[in-house]
Amino acid sequence: MSAPITTIKSRVAAISIFASAGMAATKFVVGVAIGSLALISEALHSSVDLVATVITWLVVRVSDQPADEEHHYGHGKIESLSALGVIALLYVLAGGIVVQAWSHLRDGAPPPTLSAVPFVVLLIDIAVNFWRARALHRTALDTKSQALEADALHFASDVFGSSAVIIGLALSGFGYAWGDAAAAIGVAILISVLGLKLGRSTIETLLDRAPEGAARKATAAIKAVLGVIDVERLRVRMVGSTHFIDAIVQVPRTWPIDRIEEIKRKAQDAVAKALGDADLTFTAVPVARDNESVRERIMVIARNSGLAIHHVTVHDLGGKLTVSIDLEVDGEMPLTQAHEIAHDLEHSIRDEFGADVEVDTHIEPLEPELPLGTDAPPDRVGEIAAALSRFAADGEIHDIHNVRVRNTDAGEIVNFHCRAAPSMSVIKVHENVDAIERALRRAFPSVKRVISHAEPPYAE
Repeated sequence: MSAPITTIKSRVAAISIFASAGMAATKFVVGVAIGSLALISEALHSSVDLVATVITWLVVRVSDQPADEEHHYGHGKIESLSALGVIALLYVLAGGIVVQAWSHLRDGAPPPTLSAVPFVVLLIDIAVNFWRARALHRTALDTKSQALEADALHFASDVFGSSAVIIGLALSGFGYAWGDAAAAIGVAILISVLGLKLGRSTIETLLDRAPEGAARKATAAIKAVLGVIDVERLRVRMVGSTHFIDAIVQVPRTWPIDRIEEIKRKAQDAVAKALGDADLTFTAVPVARDNESVRERIMVIARNSGLAIHHVTVHDLGGKLTVSIDLEVDGEMPLTQAHEIAHDLEHSIRDEFGADVEVDTHIEPLEPELPLGTDAPPDRVGEIAAALSRFAADGEIHDIHNVRVRNTDAGEIVNFHCRAAPSMSVIKVHENVDAIERALRRAFPSVKRVISHAEPPYAE
């Protein structure tokens, strides 16, 4: 199992602390010993890097803490603030180096005393900083840590800075007295250029600039989810290593809530796969699809009004729609109130399809939610089963089985399974089963409801 991101970031930052301290002290001692402004400047640069690394080590221990009541988006932006602070230190250092170097050039300061020692120290420093910069940069990419990215940039600048110092010392050795001061100025310029690059990235993050390509990837990932019609609007911002995404997404208005929730879950997974660490806020906007049928549109109208309808039939009479609906209402409701509900439903349908739509609504009592029942005695079940088999004997329905009878306060409820030819249409099956159900209710007036399940001969 891989280590947690916070542990990895802290460990890499801690290693950098010891490396920075050792190399900064060595370069400073050697620079003072030989009187090299360039080497002292590079040592001071490394000292700032040491301060930056300590700050980084402290910051990464806070930035990955989860969101709390006061920080709803987590603590990731503390990395951006720390990066700005380190950049400010670098520019202060660069300014001091330029002032001192100009002073050396103006006053004609003596060149440094050369030996093999500073060159060996600088070569070791280049090797160490190159290794640290690569390790930090790799970890920064993996964890999307701006603090570690800033640290990696500092060590990369140390590599170029040490190279500039070597060139300056070499120039001094060849008799160019200005070489050491020129190398120091080169270090200052390098610090400024690299700081400008990191500062731009950090400020963009603090200003919630969308990461390059993130919106495009997130949009493509969400659109690829089954059921998504389109993405109306999408916004992305970074907080630490996390992409926070706000998306307004069009979904079919005919789909139930549980399927919309499934779309949201799959969209979150898709975005996380595309961007890594991602937190998606998904706002679903139900819209009509181009291929919606008239029946589906009517069901949506009824659902939005909280009405129970069934047996919706639609006919096109030469450009004129006729609609028939069975509307279920409370059986104890007065007719005037039920008629008003039906009138409002008909009005909503005409608003959707046009004033010339012919709408007829059949009002019927809503099937009550029945209380818990009890199983009927075996002899009663046998009597009902025999009757069902007798009513089915002359038709295309056969093998009446799995008959169950329950007694409730509202009457008997009968459930049964039967079989039909696999080639028989659903309409034909329904007509035959309906006839059996009607015959059973005529023969047994105490039967309140009959629920049948038709299946092909090979079904289990």
